[in-house]
Amino acid sequence: MKKNIIILVTLFAIVFVISFAGLQISSSRSFQFFGGLIEQVDTQEKVVALTFDDGPTEKTGEILELLEGLEVEATFFVTGRELEQYKEEGKNIVLAGHELGNHSYSHKRMVLKSPSFIRKEIELTNQLIREAGYQGDIHFRPPNGKKLILLPYILRQNDMKTIMWDIEPDSYPEIASSSQKIIDHVVENVKPGSIVLLHIMYESRMESLNAIEEIVDTLRAEGYTFKTVSELLEYQGKNNV
Repeated sequence: MKKNIIILVTLFAIVFVISFAGLQISSSRSFQFFGGLIEQVDTQEKVVALTFDDGPTEKTGEILELLEGLEVEATFFVTGRELEQYKEEGKNIVLAGHELGNHSYSHKRMVLKSPSFIRKEIELTNQLIREAGYQGDIHFRPPNGKKLILLPYILRQNDMKTIMWDIEPDSYPEIASSSQKIIDHVVENVKPGSIVLLHIMYESRMESLNAIEEIVDTLRAEGYTFKTVSELLEYQGKNNV
């Protein structure tokens, strides 16, 4: 009896450790089992990428007008479902000179999903991105930043990089409620090669949208220039100042 209890406790401990490790790995910004993973770019050049998740939506035109006025090119990680719904908005993102990235079709977490589900989510969204007119490399950002084994493996098969981020101000409720707090967080944490994640596609995210102009103006005053993710990747390992 005692031996059986020890075996059960040991098995429980092993399952717990494996589950905990899997959870940590699935959320890691700096490690995955396969393929290229970028959290930030290793450079001393003052370059930074603004990236926006989700959409396109009916707010796309307002966002594009703002970026045009600021003379900033950004990377939009769009969902296939919304790109399918807002096709003209997606085309307008490309026509404005911005980069489209893949944020899955349905925005479901890509953990504990079948290979066929993951492939369909990636390939269908890639097809919609091409139909929007985007011709550059398509990078992938996992919904909620979650990935484990199958997603990175399939991305590698498709020669796609996983793009994470090192600054995410509006992912913290205590910061997301204030555009000034969002601005301060970005300015205080930015460094050469940073990838900034913002959510600006919905009315509920107005504080993030309202923060963009001052983020750009402040970082420019500090000598930063803004790049798309693909442009930023070209600076990898360039350490000239």
